[in-house]
Amino acid sequence: MSNSKVTPTYIADHIRRVLKDGGSAPHSEDVQRFFREEIQSRGWYTAELRRFALRFRRAIARQRGMEFLVQVADQLFSGQILEEKVMAVFLLEKQTDKFGDKEFKLFASWLDRVTSWADHDALAHYLLAPMVAAKPARCREVFRWSKSRNRWRRRAACVALIRGARERRFFAEIMRLSNRLLHDEDDMVQKGLGWLLRETAKADPKRTVPYLMKIRKSAPRLVLRTACETLPAITRTHVMH
Repeated sequence: MSNSKVTPTYIADHIRRVLKDGGSAPHSEDVQRFFREEIQSRGWYTAELRRFALRFRRAIARQRGMEFLVQVADQLFSGQILEEKVMAVFLLEKQTDKFGDKEFKLFASWLDRVTSWADHDALAHYLLAPMVAAKPARCREVFRWSKSRNRWRRRAACVALIRGARERRFFAEIMRLSNRLLHDEDDMVQKGLGWLLRETAKADPKRTVPYLMKIRKSAPRLVLRTACETLPAITRTHVMH
């Protein structure tokens, strides 16, 4: 086939066929146990999928460039199959220093295509979070997500700050976001906020524990319990009771 006919759509369709042919039916049934919603899975293990993505990334980036690779990923994240979406993220992970605001806007738009916490967390944790950490001005976009009716955008607001939290950054923004989402009734958002506060408490317990003490009477138990997971037992007991 001539080079002119090798389009992002052609490559994405080829990857879909490989994912379908190389999957495991028994494992795809096991995957469903982790989700309430109906999940379409090919039954790939994460480590194997990541290795597959790395081989494709190297070949595509070398022959076609990063812009072409992003277009392939965009095609893959538009489907309903879990592995296709995670593959899209794995093609681009650890490459975010090569991307700018245009790509950030594109990746943020993928939040509207999310169907489960698995494809959401891959996107928010491996693409959006490092790009927010690299350019703090993107926190403005994060706070816009926190007001969305879309549960996955509100969860993404939490997960997108985790990279910064681990680097002991964005403390003021994390507290502000927490106050905004503290009474969100969606358990996916509560778990996302608990995850963010857990990472913040792990990196900066001196400032985070007083905040947890302040909110302990009003915070949902799910948020508080998750936030305390990495704290010493005596501190965890003090916060929870």
